Amino acid sequence: MLENIRQIKNPILRSAAAASLAFSVVTIVSGVAIGLTHPKDKSAAQIGVYSSLLGTGCGAIFGLFLTSKARLESVTTEVKSNSNVWKDWRNFVVVRKVKESEEITSFYLQPEDKSEIPNFQPGQFLTIKLDIPGKDQPVIRTYSLSDYSEPCTYYRLSIKREGPNGLDVSPGVASNFMHDYINEGLVISAKPPNGKFVLDVKKSTPAVLISNGVGITPMISMAKAITLLNRDCPIWFLHGARDGKFHAFRDEVKQLAQQNPKLNVHYCYSRPTSEDEGHYHSIGYVDAALIKRLVRQEAEYFLCGSPSFMESIMQGLKESGVPESRVFFESFGKPKGASENQQRVATVGEGEEVAEIVFAKSGKTLNWNKSDGSILEFAEANDINPDFSCRVGVCGTCMCKITAGEIDYQEEPTATVEDGSVLICISQPRTSRVVLDI
Repeated sequence: MLENIRQIKNPILRSAAAASLAFSVVTIVSGVAIGLTHPKDKSAAQIGVYSSLLGTGCGAIFGLFLTSKARLESVTTEVKSNSNVWKDWRNFVVVRKVKESEEITSFYLQPEDKSEIPNFQPGQFLTIKLDIPGKDQPVIRTYSLSDYSEPCTYYRLSIKREGPNGLDVSPGVASNFMHDYINEGLVISAKPPNGKFVLDVKKSTPAVLISNGVGITPMISMAKAITLLNRDCPIWFLHGARDGKFHAFRDEVKQLAQQNPKLNVHYCYSRPTSEDEGHYHSIGYVDAALIKRLVRQEAEYFLCGSPSFMESIMQGLKESGVPESRVFFESFGKPKGASENQQRVATVGEGEEVAEIVFAKSGKTLNWNKSDGSILEFAEANDINPDFSCRVGVCGTCMCKITAGEIDYQEEPTATVEDGSVLICISQPRTSRVVLDI
């Protein structure tokens, strides 16, 4: 009991508990004294016994109530303090590095301070910062989280090595550095998980996960989350790859399918080899015709892959009568087939194909092309690293003053934008010249 009282942090509760214990002890002693001083008086002895029992009972009940409340307060405080959602950069150690396919390697990250990390919504990404030799400033990239577990004890990033003409903002710089130089034991910095391309695991609506290439990474997270948290939800896992050497996570998905009878898997190999026999279901590419043949009920569709792949699938789904509100996607850049009602919306205005952007604080005037993506991506590609977090117009971290020109948003901002300011993570120049206070 004394140990329990010591655990109570609230001084008022601690005093009350101590008083309860003292009351119990005094009552017991008094009862015993009455019984001893009146040994021939049965009523006095009975009073002594009853007093002892009453004191013990009252003290115990009151004490248990107070210590239980204290424990509950302690647990509640512990849960809140262990949420560990950080706001800025946090150091993570690469505890494991695994080659998943010919192009994709996974990096398992745990916090350097060994404290807990928050879980994430399946489909979200992690933003990392790399100090690359030859670069004046850190290189910042976002990669999808490719795993899911409860509780979350690590983050896994599965990164494709991009060639000179790849999809990286600076072709291949970050992905090649990760593959070649980031090994187990090294430390990299990361921002909290974020992103709007997420699957609600509580919903019972069937989910169709469609991907090709490295687009498989958020789909693994989604499939694992559904299998773990909502096994009653039907899932279709449709993935396209060149052949077995370029197919990542095949064994992981196989294990998931063994655990979850409602997980339906179909692989398309465009150029299978003799060694791939028994590991794929059809030759060719994942397309709308295949999806229509396999999925014969209303569902929600989640897409991730190359731009041409995304455009083809979205157009096919539209022609098949799938409502745009049921199609969600993630890609590097907006597929041409996307419309305003889908997860990413079309640019508000026509905008300029080429524009001059003046980054006033950085002292740089650069020529932007439409293929350079958002102003944030363009800035990072030119060694200008403004503050940012979500990259999807939600948090407002990248907001900056615009002193000349106008911009268009690639999607409607969720964050409140101050007058005379813009969110550069989802904007492109509308006029031929834009001046930003960066």
